[in-house]
Amino acid sequence: MAQHTPAPTRICPDCDGFPAVAIDTGTLHDDGTRATLMVTCRRCQGTGTTRTAAPVVQREHA
Repeated sequence: MAQHTPAPTRICPDCDGFPAVAIDTGTLHDDGTRATLMVTCRRCQGTGTTRTAAPVVQREHA
């Protein structure tokens, strides 16, 4: 029996599929560990993928 291939997911163009990153602030905590900020991509809200765009329909003006 044939199996259907799932539609490919579209990788977010802003984060390139890496939606969450840790940014080093340059400071250290008292225990010696680095202070970091976790930031997620604004476009994909941390999923790494985006929806496929709807096809553009061009209409002729009469």
